[in-house]
Amino acid sequence: MKRVLSGIQPSGQLTLGNYIGAIQNFVKLQHEHECFFMVVDLHAITVPQEPEKLREQTEAVAALYIAAGLDPNKSNIFLQSHVHQHAELGWLMTTLSYMGELERMTQFKDKSEGKQSVGTGLFVYPALMAADILLYQADLVPVGDDQKQHLELTRDLAARFNGRFGEFLTVPEPYIPEVGARIMSLDDASKKMSKSNPNPGSFIALLDDPAVIRKKISRAKTDSEALVKYDPANKPEISNLMSIYAHAAGMSIAEIEAKYEGQMYGPFKKDLAEHVAALIEPLQARYHEVRRTGEHHEALRRGAERAREAAEQTLTEVKRRMGFVLPQ
Repeated sequence: MKRVLSGIQPSGQLTLGNYIGAIQNFVKLQHEHECFFMVVDLHAITVPQEPEKLREQTEAVAALYIAAGLDPNKSNIFLQSHVHQHAELGWLMTTLSYMGELERMTQFKDKSEGKQSVGTGLFVYPALMAADILLYQADLVPVGDDQKQHLELTRDLAARFNGRFGEFLTVPEPYIPEVGARIMSLDDASKKMSKSNPNPGSFIALLDDPAVIRKKISRAKTDSEALVKYDPANKPEISNLMSIYAHAAGMSIAEIEAKYEGQMYGPFKKDLAEHVAALIEPLQARYHEVRRTGEHHEALRRGAERAREAAEQTLTEVKRRMGFVLPQ
């Protein structure tokens, strides 16, 4: 059984893009592999966070994991900060990283653009991400296109460690599903739907009310052609909405095109909003149940225990190979 590792930052409200592009795949993977799914709160603080909001969003992400179908009896669900080995191996991986490698990270360039000062954590966090993966000897890492570069760095660091200190760390492979890997913004289909987008109309949050969902989709950018046709190169916005429709309604692109042949965008958008609302309604109900009962706290405790056990085995051997004196 292969081991899978992934995580989501609690730096904002989880979106429909997170659900379709990541969490739904997490749920599938837990039935086939040994899975470790984190809430990566240490990564969240690479940019300033308000403490109360960070606490609330961390709990919200954990509860949404469970509400979406992650089973604590099948998946190890935990907070990154509850497993101290992440920070320690993160430092060791930082010492193996080169300045040039970190400077080339496009996410660092994007997040630091236009800022007068940039925190060091934002610069070195790809080394911590590498540690997250290597700590569990993960075979597969579900990643979107925007994280491929970070996974490549992880693979390079694993190979570098193995070359210097002997074969030990597993060199992970990306897991990129053919469908659902990238849901784009409602206001600009050239950008991924992101919870960090300052425009709340650009994304559908998993906890949005149905009325809010309808309003956001009705205002979603399209084009002047008024033709429901899948053409990502020439009609990126409507193609993105059709992708969302396909996932929410369980229909093929061809079926959607046939259904709205000869119609304007109005009926298409109206139906899309209802399908999206219906998709996340049971998730929202389950989420509120999880938060009310607090069952996510026990899941996080158990997940962290199992994660620490696996992580300590890797960290101890890494330190031994690097020449550290281990406790007797």
